[in-house]
Amino acid sequence: MDDREFTEWAAGCQRSLLRSAYLLTGDLHRAQDLVQEALVKVALRWPRLRAGNPTAYARKVVVNDNVSWWRRRRETTGHSGTESDESVPDGVSSDPVTALVVRRALMRLTPSQRAVLVLRHFDDLSERDTAEVLGVSVGTVKSQNAAALARLRTGAPELLDLIGGPHE
Repeated sequence: MDDREFTEWAAGCQRSLLRSAYLLTGDLHRAQDLVQEALVKVALRWPRLRAGNPTAYARKVVVNDNVSWWRRRRETTGHSGTESDESVPDGVSSDPVTALVVRRALMRLTPSQRAVLVLRHFDDLSERDTAEVLGVSVGTVKSQNAAALARLRTGAPELLDLIGGPHE
């Protein structure tokens, strides 16, 4: 394995992956664990992944591992696993009030809605790329995105207050 090439790639994408993982989980420590696991999995497959899109693979690992964790936790404890700490990774927001509003709003979504919203609007992936990362159809991405935005409009008006948007 080309250690230097992998190290440069990992350093370049780690912050973005951590932000995405944090927005998915609402928990900085779990987000850090998810990113670490994703980087390990990419490192193990680096010879095959480096010529393609290792960042997309790492995102997919983060999302899939988070869903697996969430399902295991829900099955064993009956708990949704949406508790969070007050730490916020770089790239989410330098304003703690904004970070808290965004985190609380995202935690009101289902895990699949949250994943679509984070990938589409925070990571700025296309519908096709989001579908590929999540292993679903583009139609599913569209419907989950629409449902998430509708849920946020009605269930998280503080987001509208934050951005100064009209209340419906």
